Amino acid sequence: MIMDGLLMLAVDPAAWVALVTLIVMEVVLGIDNLIFISILTNRLPAAQQVPARRLGIGLALILRLGLLSIIAWIVQLTTPVFVLFDHGFSWRDLILMAGGLFLVWKATTEIHHNVDPSPEEEKSTSKGLGFGAAIIQILLLDLVFSLDSIITAVGMTPHVPIMVVAVIVAVSAMLLAATPLSNFIARNPTIVMLALGFLLMIGMTLIAEAFGVHVPKGYMYAAMSFSALVEGLNMLARRARAGQVERD
Repeated sequence: MIMDGLLMLAVDPAAWVALVTLIVMEVVLGIDNLIFISILTNRLPAAQQVPARRLGIGLALILRLGLLSIIAWIVQLTTPVFVLFDHGFSWRDLILMAGGLFLVWKATTEIHHNVDPSPEEEKSTSKGLGFGAAIIQILLLDLVFSLDSIITAVGMTPHVPIMVVAVIVAVSAMLLAATPLSNFIARNPTIVMLALGFLLMIGMTLIAEAFGVHVPKGYMYAAMSFSALVEGLNMLARRARAGQVERD
């Protein structure tokens, strides 16, 4: 029966459309997580950075597949459990709020460290983040993003095999892009501040979603793309000025 169901999905054009749509959605939503992973692992010693990224993303895949196995329970997380300020808060809202507050706190502390790093603070910060702590933080944020993406995916297709394939493809893309993105961020200090600004915006968006204020993802990613374009132009301008100075 299972094989028959999978064969029916394989020849269903609507299933392929849903699969492609879900893969694109998972990859786009994974950008948020990947930025956080890149900034976090770049704080580790050089020898631990690549293993931390691979382990964190690998465990994230296991976590997402595990959540898909209890998808019926996940969907129930949208049921309100209490009402406050005329808004019914569900477990999903509380998880999004906790994740948003964590992102705001993390981005704010990282921005403060980059803007005004005192010698004592820099020394304590470098020792404060260990390999295990980085993995735990990656998993906590991935839990928040995974719940949001899975609940969104349920509204797009009822077929769990399609969700599983989309998650595997998206996480594989994250695994391939993690190291190049981290290296790019490490080579360009101004990108770090831009990425931290993205995390701050994402955190506030999660908090707004928890209070029932829907922020269209297109607006957020359009703002991120425009900011990245402006920063790219600034990088080209700096390189041109540096080249002119060398020639002079």
